[in-house]
Amino acid sequence: MVDWNLAVATATRLVRPGPDVTRDEARSVVAELRRHAKASEEHVRGFTRLETERSHDTPVLVVDRPGWARANVAGFREILKPLLDKMQERRGATPGSAVLGAVGGKVTGVELGMLLSFLSSRVLGQYETFAPSSRDLPAGANGGGRLLLVAPNIVHVERELDVEPHDFRLWVCLHEETHRTQFTAVPWLRDHLEGEIQSFLAETDVDPMTFLERVREAAQSLAAGRPETEEDDGGRSFVDLVQTPAQREILGRLTAVMSLLEGHADYVMDGVGPSVVPSVAEIREKFQQRRAKGASRLDHALRKLLGLDAKLRQYRDGERFVRAVVDQVGVDGFNRVWTSPNTLPTKAEISKPADWVARVHRKAES
Repeated sequence: MVDWNLAVATATRLVRPGPDVTRDEARSVVAELRRHAKASEEHVRGFTRLETERSHDTPVLVVDRPGWARANVAGFREILKPLLDKMQERRGATPGSAVLGAVGGKVTGVELGMLLSFLSSRVLGQYETFAPSSRDLPAGANGGGRLLLVAPNIVHVERELDVEPHDFRLWVCLHEETHRTQFTAVPWLRDHLEGEIQSFLAETDVDPMTFLERVREAAQSLAAGRPETEEDDGGRSFVDLVQTPAQREILGRLTAVMSLLEGHADYVMDGVGPSVVPSVAEIREKFQQRRAKGASRLDHALRKLLGLDAKLRQYRDGERFVRAVVDQVGVDGFNRVWTSPNTLPTKAEISKPADWVARVHRKAES
């Protein structure tokens, strides 16, 4: 269904070259990122008051852009396996399915590679929750995951923003280390997310005609130029528009969780920052401006198409939620969010933190 090797080859071939650095500069950057990642563990644990159980089981890998693409292809292959098996089974009885499958797999492989080549120059770091281990890309045993830091992108952005490099590298590591802490301190979180993702994929209609009809309706909706309101399709990305109602419901829950995780990471790196990152205020201001404006009109269009604008909203809305809850009930009160899936905020509660406080704390105290 997907030619994974072709996806890797395509991404590697199309990826943009990174910034110009000498071999010694590259080695220095890699070594410093590893030191900062290690130092960030203690900073994040102290600020969040979360006790990590498996941080030793999650390696930190400093990678280049092709390395990030290879890691993500492996992650996609792992998480999409149940859906692709279902599609393969559905197609198996179709005349000519072997030929169609071979051609379709190559087309999909090229498309995935092109997407990853585009994204590979934009990601600074990533905690890979569903990461299969390999010789080149080790991961923790029993779902331990791995933390990726994309060195050329970090160097590119620190130069573009004209900020102090050592401060910026530590600032990035604080954000990514918070994600590693979230998953190593909350053992049920990975399984919960995987369950939601698999439920989402299980709702995918593998009938090509039904899917094509949904694509056609989505294209018409986007072309109509409707006002972008919260309840209107005009405010959704193309990815949102091809989903079923059941998938949108699941996605609402996933969006709330991702907003929590991203907002918490932003909150933590800004909270820790002043004590260990002298220029944190300057970095934060310049980075927020960069996030908001994007790189070009093409970049804006692709962000909208792929739903990346929603990713930016997750940072903003999630941080507001975390900050408001901590202001009301303190860090320990906020940490009740990690008790179970039932204490995670809903999508509505992300926008109304007081409702989460009332639900979770009133229930716990009654």
